[in-house]
Amino acid sequence: MTSRSRASVARRRLILAGLAAALLAALTLLAGGACRPTSATPRDPLALHIVSYNIRHGRGSDDRLDLARTGQVLAALRPDLAGLQEVDRRVQRSGGVDEAATLGAQLGMSHAFGAFMPYQGGEYGMAILSRFPIESQTAIRLPEGNEPRVALAVRVRLPDGRALNVYNVHFDWVQDDAFRFAQARALAAVLDTVQVPYVLLGDFNDEPGSRTLALFHARAQELAKPAVDRFTFSSTAPTKEIDFVFVAPRAAWTAGRAQAVTERLASDHRPVVADVALRRR
Repeated sequence: MTSRSRASVARRRLILAGLAAALLAALTLLAGGACRPTSATPRDPLALHIVSYNIRHGRGSDDRLDLARTGQVLAALRPDLAGLQEVDRRVQRSGGVDEAATLGAQLGMSHAFGAFMPYQGGEYGMAILSRFPIESQTAIRLPEGNEPRVALAVRVRLPDGRALNVYNVHFDWVQDDAFRFAQARALAAVLDTVQVPYVLLGDFNDEPGSRTLALFHARAQELAKPAVDRFTFSSTAPTKEIDFVFVAPRAAWTAGRAQAVTERLASDHRPVVADVALRRR
């Protein structure tokens, strides 16, 4: 090998060594950057998909009792939390089934039941289903009206460790709103004492502009439906908006939305679905 060839080989080795050193330095820098804490980046809010549905104890608008069909509707809606009204537990008319437990098992969700009153050998009331653990439940007895009424309250534990309260209502249905308003005031007094974020949902049996709804608009944020498609009753010819979802306190939540789902058979109400996000701490 000539002296010129040996010099050329030496230069190539120096160049390759320099490239290798530069690559190693770059990889070291990248690795250091990947290990830097990211706590300065805002955390995403916790998104929740919520359903309110008066299931008419599984009896559809075709007058056929079919709780499995009700469960299929709910499964398609994929709720994180669901408030159900007109739910039977071991009642003769619905075949003696514990409907809350049955639907919870069908959807793989925890369940809670609150009874209004004894009925046909069982109990008639309402239920809450949750994908999160239910830590406690309370049936808040409300002033009686045409029928006895409760608000079903549960506390769930969210994935980040926080508590969230859920309140499910089904107020009196008669045209005179005196019973309904008394029930709403009793619940509003309870809500005024709540120290954690909450969801309020259900069949309010009253429409926008009523004094019943005004009580809750003063305390919570309604997840509003599109004005062009807001009616929830009846499922076959909807003319009334009586099913709602609220969240509170307002500062704890990002803006959300709701909609009434077209489902004509499974019940005489349309289900309401709502998407909202709870701000993380």
